[in-house]
Order: sequence, then C-alpha cells, then structure tokens
Amino acid sequence: MARYIFITGGVVSSLGKGLASAALGAALQARGYKVRLRKLDPYLNVDPGTMSPYQHGECYVTDDGAETDLDLGHYERFTGRPANKQDNITTGRIYQEIIAKERRGDYLGGTVQVIPHVTDAIKNFILDGNDDYDFVLCEIGGTVGDIEGLPFFEAIRQLGNELPRGQAVYIHLTLLPYIPSAGEMKTKPTQHSVKELRSIGIQPDILLIRCDRMIPETERRKLSLFCNVREEAVIPAYDAKSIYEVPLAYHKEGLDTQVLEAFGITGAPAPDFKRWETIANGIENPEGEVTIAVVGKYTVLKDAYKSLIEALVHGGLANNVKVNLEWVESEVFEESDPGPVLENVNGILVPGGFGERGAEGKIAAAEYARKHKIPYFGICFGMQMAVIEAARNLAGIQGANSTEFGPTDEPVVGLMTEWKRGDASEKRSSDSDLGGTMRLGAYPARLSAGSRIAQIYGTEEISERHRHRYEVNIDYRERLEAAGLKFAGTSPDGVLPETVEIPEHPWFIGVQYHPELKSRPFEPHPLFASFIAAARDNSRLV
Repeated sequence: MARYIFITGGVVSSLGKGLASAALGAALQARGYKVRLRKLDPYLNVDPGTMSPYQHGECYVTDDGAETDLDLGHYERFTGRPANKQDNITTGRIYQEIIAKERRGDYLGGTVQVIPHVTDAIKNFILDGNDDYDFVLCEIGGTVGDIEGLPFFEAIRQLGNELPRGQAVYIHLTLLPYIPSAGEMKTKPTQHSVKELRSIGIQPDILLIRCDRMIPETERRKLSLFCNVREEAVIPAYDAKSIYEVPLAYHKEGLDTQVLEAFGITGAPAPDFKRWETIANGIENPEGEVTIAVVGKYTVLKDAYKSLIEALVHGGLANNVKVNLEWVESEVFEESDPGPVLENVNGILVPGGFGERGAEGKIAAAEYARKHKIPYFGICFGMQMAVIEAARNLAGIQGANSTEFGPTDEPVVGLMTEWKRGDASEKRSSDSDLGGTMRLGAYPARLSAGSRIAQIYGTEEISERHRHRYEVNIDYRERLEAAGLKFAGTSPDGVLPETVEIPEHPWFIGVQYHPELKSRPFEPHPLFASFIAAARDNSRLV
C-alpha cells in the first residue's frame, strides 16, 4: 500500500515547495522506491492554460495534453516519471466536476457543500491510481492561511485519520529570515506558520527550513520546542548553486532518513546518488562556456521559461560547458538594430509566445542569425517567426504574416481548424473557448531522410509535445523550399509542418513543438545537446 507525504508551505510563497518535493522524490528513488508526485492548486482556474506567464510562470504540458503547473516539470526532470493530467488538480476543476454532477442530479437532491463534497473529491483525487507506488508526494499550492487553500488542508487532515496508522507524513516548508540589523535569525514566522497549521488540525512531522546561512543549534532547538517537532526533524534547506545539487543537500541534512523514520521504516536500502553526483560535478566543473541569447516576450519573469532554461543546462551538461543566458526582450529589436546585442553571442534561441507584441523583434532576431551564420533555434512561435522572415526576405513574399496578428493577404501562418489525434479528428474555430482548445500534448512527426534534424535525433519517427493554435501554412512549402528553407518534418499525414531548417546554414532549425518539455538532466534532449554543441563550435570561431 502506498504511503503519503503531504508537503505544505508557510510564511511566504515561492520558497520552492515544488523543487523540495521533486528533490525528496529523487532521494527516495535513489533508495530504490517507486514514487509519484502530485500537485494540488487552490486557484479557481480549471488549469493554468489561460493564465499569463506573468501570473503563473510556465504552463507545463504533459504527453496526454494536460496544461499543468510548472512544478510538474520539476517532478519529471528529477524522477524521470512522465506526469499526466491526473497529477495536477485545481479548485476550478474540482468545482467544475461537482457542479456538473449536481446538474445531472447525482446528489439526489442533497445540499452540495464544501464538506464533505469538495473535500471528498480532493481525497479521491489524492488516493486514485497509486497501487503501483511506494510513496505518493502531494504538494499543496499556496501557503497555510490562504482562504482558498482551506478545503485542501481539511482534506489532507482527514486523510491523516482515515489512512492506516503510520501511512501519512506531513512536511511543512517555511522561511527562517535573517535580520541584519539585529544580527540574528528569527524563528517567530515559522512558529506562527506552524501554529496556523496546527489550528486546522495538522501537526507537521518534519520542518524544512529555507535559509541562506547555517542555523544555530539554539534556533533549531527553539523551532523543535515551539513547533512540537523532533529536533532531528528540523531540516535546513540552504540555498544551492544549482537545483540539481538539492537532492544531495537534502540527503546530507537527513531529510529522506527522517521521512523513513516518520513512517517507522527500518532497514531501508542505502541510497545510490552516483548519477546526481555526476550531474553536480558536471555543473560545477565545466570545460568551457557559451552564451545564448534568448529573445523572448516574457523575459522579466524567468519562470515563464523554466523548462527552457533547464533544457539549455542539460545541453550544456551534454557538452561539458556552462551555458550563460543573455535575456533579450524582443520588442527592443523593433526599435533598434539587433547587431550590438547579438554580435557577441554564440547562439540565438527564440522561444514560444502568443500575440503580436514583440513579434517583429523575433523576426529581426531570426534574420540576424540567418545572415550572420549564428546557430538559431526557433521553438513554436520562434519557428513561425523564422518562417515569416524567410518568406519575406528569401522568397520575396513581402506581405507574409500570421493571422494571429490580424487579417493578411499572405497567411504564411494561420489558425489551425482541424487536425488528427490518433484516429479522431479535432476541430477548432476562431470562436472556440481559449482554455484547453490548442493542439496539446504528444503528437508523432516524420522527419525527412538525410535532413539535419533526422541526423540529430537518429531516427525519422519522433513524438513531441505541442501547445499551439497557429500553424505554418503548408501551401507555402514549395516557394519557401525553393528559396532555401527546407520543411524537414511534418505530421504523419503530411499536412502540418513540424520542423524547418536551412541546410546551408551552420545550424538553423525551427520546431513547432516544445522539445524542452522532454529534456532531463540524465537524458538531455538531442536538439538542445546539438544546439549547444553548435554554439560551442561557434565560440571557437568568434
């Protein structure tokens, strides 16, 4: 039977519950256990698919097409287990399902209430489908005391009583701030956070304390005393140079050991952290470095590109180099020459995005990379802008544009209205709801024999995750290929362009999908490994 670990947060948000959950999952995996990680988000959105990246950071997409919290990316990268739509739930989705049941009359005339109907739905979600796992880690979004999180806290409180004794453990992640003027660390915020948690019936078994310096033994004892937690279960969570050092750091501080002791597990297998040590050593001791310009639309919030950042790190690991990122807001290139910004970088990456703002700046970046033979990687929107640039400047289609920006006489990029998912046909229109209506999840593609991208993958059949509602218009293929832009990959039926490349360029590839979502530190995505290798070779020429 699976054991359950509930991870909650207090004091402030953004302390890193998702990373802590992923790191603990990795540490338990290192001991040979099978783990599953799940995220419970209290917001009323059905999913983060319609949220601005400024609001919620990256929207992570699973193979089965779920738009989820970015923490699921951490879960996948740290454990290697592919997440699915049953690993992330929101208040909005729970209420949507409950109200649908009420409208059908499933409650037989009864009054529908938060307790028991909402809390039961949360518990059913937590318990479903866990027979094959030793540990299920459930992260509760937000911080204790948030009004919208109360049903989730109540649900996990109830589970603590309903599960067999010793089958549930509670970990509370808090902040231990240092006050420079006083010259000391303050435990009071954590005391108040735990008091709030205990007031709703949850006693934490383990405290995970975020801090930027060593915790004095006196403060550790104080936390133990006032929070009613064993002193050895007060675990420091110090700042790390790399997120991939966190599993090692947590193990060193005894987190996984304390979890096992809280469950009463003795004689657990010794952990094997060899691959984590290899990753940490590779990050700490690179043999060189490259600089990549990321020309994006949401660069003020790096979480908007979380998987992208990590995939570039993985590409660096594959080549034993450090990857330095130069963040460039694409709107800058709509008013100025990109040369002074891009002339000294080793590679240019244009990521996904939505809307017209900054689009011309991304087109300018693609043009600069093409003309100056700088390795270029266009992802989703970045591929579309590269195609528009080639259409205008190579094929002479002066009015080339995307219908996403308004009516155009040359719709080189247009709204997708129909596509195949397996044997089923999916249809959309401009009047469709925004939420959940894009081409989402894993789709197969066929790569042209002899193309550069087929050589990179080492196969002509691939499957990658998508998230888009606009597509390059296949009707322009002949003119664009005559001008030098090769359509190197399409959907199996040949209707939807999936990849483009310029064979005469050192490295110029655009993909309609999001390869960053499938990159792992132990298995860097081949496109990112190849892109960084090209950037490394370019650095030798500069």
